[in-house]
Amino acid sequence: MQVLSLLLAAAAFAGCLYQIAATVLLRRFMAAPPRVPVQRPPVSVLKPLCGAEPGMADNLASCLNQDYPAFELVFGVAEAGDSALAEVARLDKTHPGRELAVVVDATRHGRNLKVGNLLNMWPAARYDIIAIADSDIRVDPRYLDHLVGPLADPSVGLVTCLYVGRPVGGLWSTLGALGLNHGFVPSAVLARAIGRKDGCFGATMALKREVLERAGGLAALSDVLADDWVLGDLVRKLGLGIELAARPVDIMVHEPDLAALFAHEIRWARTIAAVDRPSYLASVITQPVALAALAVLVSGGGWVALGVLALSALIRLGAVRAQERVLGLARAGLGLLALREILSFVVYVVASCGRTVVWRGRRFVVRRDGTLDLVEGSSP
Repeated sequence: MQVLSLLLAAAAFAGCLYQIAATVLLRRFMAAPPRVPVQRPPVSVLKPLCGAEPGMADNLASCLNQDYPAFELVFGVAEAGDSALAEVARLDKTHPGRELAVVVDATRHGRNLKVGNLLNMWPAARYDIIAIADSDIRVDPRYLDHLVGPLADPSVGLVTCLYVGRPVGGLWSTLGALGLNHGFVPSAVLARAIGRKDGCFGATMALKREVLERAGGLAALSDVLADDWVLGDLVRKLGLGIELAARPVDIMVHEPDLAALFAHEIRWARTIAAVDRPSYLASVITQPVALAALAVLVSGGGWVALGVLALSALIRLGAVRAQERVLGLARAGLGLLALREILSFVVYVVASCGRTVVWRGRRFVVRRDGTLDLVEGSSP
């Protein structure tokens, strides 16, 4: 037990170094000047929709309020009665003259309903630069420039965006946003700094039409849960790179209750674990406070473990405060941060012990290659 306690304390200390490095790299990333595109070709932005989410009107309007010469937004829904269509209709009135297209098509293409929606929308996309963007993101007026700029480099096949969580009311939404802002964002920046160039994030993915077609098209993603990761992998197999856009987008986080938040985060975590389990298991190093707390429990309150716990808590808090400043976030209370640390570790443990996820009311098993099997008895 003493040896185990020392190993946990050592892992927590390594996690402290990780927190410092990730925060420094995040600050450097946000301070770097955006790449200005020499050419600004027209862009087709594909927006798959499913229901009217909180803040959707502002989210969609931000994609129309672009300082960019030519672009179109293509919206897709499966049902004519989808409540998202009312938000799109308002856009047509408030932004006259913008290029908008709406596709209503219930045709299914595999188990990934989002990709099926995109396949139905595909014939309406007119331009050679394709951006696939989630409906819950809110962007600044230079968003399309940030996507198009890196694509001028012939070695870049795809541009993706980090995303900063903005809670839409309530405790659970706030906890969800904290997990993104102080877990996902700094981890993604550090991963790229140490040579992991495979990060591809579904909030926004932009690429040239011919690259997407060479990679196998959207149909290659129709049965996978991690469609963003798989698309990035297909692009890399063409010998092309994945580039991060210069600035993150905002993502509206709306979690009505603990069950919804937990199911959402388990789905994310098991998706990552399915496509790269060794890296997911190693990511425990990003949670030094939890590791140090375990060291204290195993040692029965030993002084070394208690000292590492105190150090871990101080460094984690300092990292969070620095990240808040870099990302322009409000200061989170200590109680919320403690609750978020506990939840993150619980999600990590649970996600490591299974492959079942719940997605849009259906239960799937995620295979090792990231494809989905519908659980028997789940709604079709």
